[in-house]
Amino acid sequence: MRAVTYAGAAVLLAVLVAASGLAVDPADGGELSPVPFDQTLATGLTGVDVERAEQAGHVVPRGQVFYAQYEYVVGFYGTDSLVAGATGPRHAAQFGRPLAAFVTDLSGTDPRLTDEGYVTLPDGRSPGWTRAREAWFVVGTSARTPAGPATLPFGDRAAARTFADQHGGAVLDWDELAARDAGEGSPTDREPSAAQRHRWADRTVDRAQATRDRPVSMVVGTDRQAVAAAADRLARSPSTVVVGEGGPTLATAVERAPADTTVELLPGRYDADLTVEKPVTLSGAGADTVLDGGGNGSVVAVRSPDVAVADLRIVGVGASNGGDPAADDGSAWDRRIRLTYGYGDAAIRLRDAPRSLVENVSIDTPSNGVVALDSDDTVVRSVEVNGTAGREGFMSVLPMYSRTVVEDSRFDGGRDAVYTHYADGTVVRDNRIEDVRYGFHDMHTSDVLVADNTIRDTNTGVFVMTRPTGNLLTGNDVRNSTVGISVAGSASLATDNVLANNEVGLTVGTTRSVYRHNTVVDNDVGVRSTTLLPTNDVSRNDIVANDRPVSPGMAGLEAWAVDGRGNYWGVVPGTDRDGDGVVDRRYRPTDLVDRSAGDSQAAYALSRSPISRALRRFQGSVPGLRGAGIVDPAPLADPVRPERLAANNVTTP
Repeated sequence: MRAVTYAGAAVLLAVLVAASGLAVDPADGGELSPVPFDQTLATGLTGVDVERAEQAGHVVPRGQVFYAQYEYVVGFYGTDSLVAGATGPRHAAQFGRPLAAFVTDLSGTDPRLTDEGYVTLPDGRSPGWTRAREAWFVVGTSARTPAGPATLPFGDRAAARTFADQHGGAVLDWDELAARDAGEGSPTDREPSAAQRHRWADRTVDRAQATRDRPVSMVVGTDRQAVAAAADRLARSPSTVVVGEGGPTLATAVERAPADTTVELLPGRYDADLTVEKPVTLSGAGADTVLDGGGNGSVVAVRSPDVAVADLRIVGVGASNGGDPAADDGSAWDRRIRLTYGYGDAAIRLRDAPRSLVENVSIDTPSNGVVALDSDDTVVRSVEVNGTAGREGFMSVLPMYSRTVVEDSRFDGGRDAVYTHYADGTVVRDNRIEDVRYGFHDMHTSDVLVADNTIRDTNTGVFVMTRPTGNLLTGNDVRNSTVGISVAGSASLATDNVLANNEVGLTVGTTRSVYRHNTVVDNDVGVRSTTLLPTNDVSRNDIVANDRPVSPGMAGLEAWAVDGRGNYWGVVPGTDRDGDGVVDRRYRPTDLVDRSAGDSQAAYALSRSPISRALRRFQGSVPGLRGAGIVDPAPLADPVRPERLAANNVTTP
């Protein structure tokens, strides 16, 4: 370890004092003025909500706040989120007191409401900015943003009163608005419920599996005698179809089948370029029933609700990963994403096919496995998708605008195992994933449950992107990957995950989220913080035996403890004097001296020295000198999940 002396620390302190100039705080923010909103660190709405509002020409009120101990200006989508940021104790604790707050000024823009309540401005007008304390706020109208009811700000009281009179609202000043909304509270007050999401998934699976009980109306085979024997076995009189040898095609058999019946496919290999346009069940004999697309396009296209494809194998999927622009009829803002990801070839393509089931299907594909587009309540379970080696190809399961259950399946190779695009509420549970780029890849998707998945050898095991909200990641085991779990967005929960033997175990890039009861062990870096808005609750995790426990982001000093309990870091010098399981000293896992204190009595003494304490107090009190770092004010004396540490060969005192 590099030697650090008391004299060296004293010299460093003197240099910092001289260099700072002790800049004057503009206590009333009088010297500050608004910055362009795209230069702020924005929070408050999901990325997809912002994109859709801007595409439609709807106005979302915005705010921005300057803080005393934070070098960035924080932007807020929505007036209510601005109030929380400017008055809430969590922001003040992390960033220092607010110096100035500005808000959108709708005065003089003649704002109007659509039938749905969204705000539009005529003639291409755009709002300016006004100080929040000088603004007037209209509440109680039908105005809304994609996130819910909207509070509309005006710099002119008469303009606010006119709008309120027109739309049945009331006018409040800043203090009245702040009193109405007393801050955002703790993230733990809004934790998403795993049990509730599991119950929805259970009901959805039960409903989809009812399609397996339909009566057989067609028996299809490549051998006439086998078909006749199957008909006798069923002790009924189904229609029989022999495919091949000049007989009808598989498509003809499906066309002949009445709705709400089963087409039974006997063992054999079937040439398939199949479109299903009625609620029927295709049921094979397991891996011995093979649908072969011949390497040209998608193999099974489903265009009806309540279709089931079960107990068979699909090969010969086309290799195209791009769609036909003429076939795309969705919204404009995400057209490129849909064409690139959602319209490539697939083994099974569901379009406008809600409540469909894909079960016990084995797929070999150079492109997509199962694509669900505009097909809510789809269930994909007990499937096996073998993608292209080398992480080429595309997605094993791709829900797009489709709330989906993906469970009890195995994904090996290809680009992403499960990729979601605006598939809010999707549940991905109990799957085995390996040798892909991303195990679960969240794009513009909120309120998902990713639970109890086993993930190995990926670039990132679970990757949540594009500012979604309300996601729940629990019980996942990710190993031997570049990054175990990486989470962006807000108001999410990561709990009870095991992240071991990765380059980075856990990446924290969220706001207002909770990380608890995770086991982060034997990684090159245990936890990497990338957030610029440190408003997360990180507590009761075991972060042990990592080469580097924490890599800090740019958020300044983050405190990782909730209700007087922090995290377990292994050996932290100190004692549990009160018998409450908390060590009687702060621990700074990003501090070189503190991080080495467990291995060196000299380092421990230096970390407790008066000069080190004075330096930290000084850095925390002067704007611009609060270096990026993590502090645990209440490190735990004992592990949270000792059985998991033991299972990972980590011994504890």
